[in-house]
Amino acid sequence: MPALPPAAPPSAAPRSSWLQTWRVYLEPASLRMLTLGFSAGLPLLLVLGTLSFRLREAGIDRTTIGYLSWVGLAYAFKWAWAPLVDRLPLPLLTRTLGRRRGWLLAAQLLVAAGLVGMALADPRTQLLALVGCALVVAFGSATQDIALDALRIESAGTERQAALAATYQTGYRLAMIWAGAGVLWLAARAEVAGATGYQAGAWRVAYLAMAVSMLIGMATTLAAPEPALRPLPPFQGLRAWLHGALVAPFAEFIGRWRWQAALILALIAVYRISDVVMGIMANPFYVDLGFTKDEVAAVTKVYGVLMTLAGTFLGGALALRWGVMRVLLLGALLSAASNLLFAWLAGHGHDVGALVFVVSADNLAGGIASAAFIAYLSGLTNVQYTATQYALFSSMMLLLPKWLAGFSGQFVDAHGYAAFFTGTAALGVPVLLLVVLAAKYAKTAPNP
Repeated sequence: MPALPPAAPPSAAPRSSWLQTWRVYLEPASLRMLTLGFSAGLPLLLVLGTLSFRLREAGIDRTTIGYLSWVGLAYAFKWAWAPLVDRLPLPLLTRTLGRRRGWLLAAQLLVAAGLVGMALADPRTQLLALVGCALVVAFGSATQDIALDALRIESAGTERQAALAATYQTGYRLAMIWAGAGVLWLAARAEVAGATGYQAGAWRVAYLAMAVSMLIGMATTLAAPEPALRPLPPFQGLRAWLHGALVAPFAEFIGRWRWQAALILALIAVYRISDVVMGIMANPFYVDLGFTKDEVAAVTKVYGVLMTLAGTFLGGALALRWGVMRVLLLGALLSAASNLLFAWLAGHGHDVGALVFVVSADNLAGGIASAAFIAYLSGLTNVQYTATQYALFSSMMLLLPKWLAGFSGQFVDAHGYAAFFTGTAALGVPVLLLVVLAAKYAKTAPNP
């Protein structure tokens, strides 16, 4: 069978009525991404953002919290085992469910098991055990992302990827409400009346509820159709298999884009750097400003996520009408600028109204940027190597930001929150130049 041509990054979309544009979100492929996105979004905060709130309440210092954020580097190295997810069959699961859904279900089971372990570990006396379980969750979650990204890309054409990204992000953000506000709300309700300080039992109840919530993704995986996959070549020895699984996906990308590959990879590596580096210290920041669990849950984990959803749908619709690169530039500009509002809030102090304003701007900008960026990454992949190439892109997106974020607590201890948030905004300036250059050379992109 001749190789199918790789997809080039979308630049402009044909004009259609706004009604036709919005109807894309009701298509079956888009709707399936809702609950699968929920399954993908649930673990992230539980090993990063919400966990940092839990650790800070348990008395863990900010520098340690910053270093522990390196658990998230599992997402940045998922390209290393993505070829296995792309090509290696799982006993029984692949034969029963198919290659994509088999890996999805296995990863979801691993996430649920890790969350149970995190629920049972007390960070005050079992910090290493808690971190170990968090690593299990992160590894399972990253594996789930590999299989789910491949399934999403293979479920529709390039022109629908922004819409699939929007519904995927909707489920993702709804899960973040549950894994952010839901955890805090459950922990607050489970606290013993009159007791003060960290209560391990309350957090145990909250994390066990999160483990049970993974059943939503498992049920969807079992019910969803398996996308039509390209048949794998017959096994011709370990060396040939390793070349096809490990070398060919990366060689194909470099060969297709040549010198432009360096520009594309540089953009991918830094596009979300402002948000990712800032995000690790957000929850300790709320704790140190005196915001309660209920305030943080309501404003940042519910209202804020709804604002992200609004930005995601707006970004998806704008990408269909204006083209991905223009929205990519807009998202980069807004994401960097919104971090300056956190610097202002650091000097303003405890004020729920001010928090609502800052969170609104930041999450709306993040939603716009996410929808455009996912569509951009999806358009770069070749359907022969969907899982491996997309895992490479999404891993590069996190590697440098996650590494820098590990030093965020140390920076805050030395210079304060205002300087930290201003610095994260400055990190976004080079991103704007890279988007402009990528848009310029996208006009001369390889034409398969």
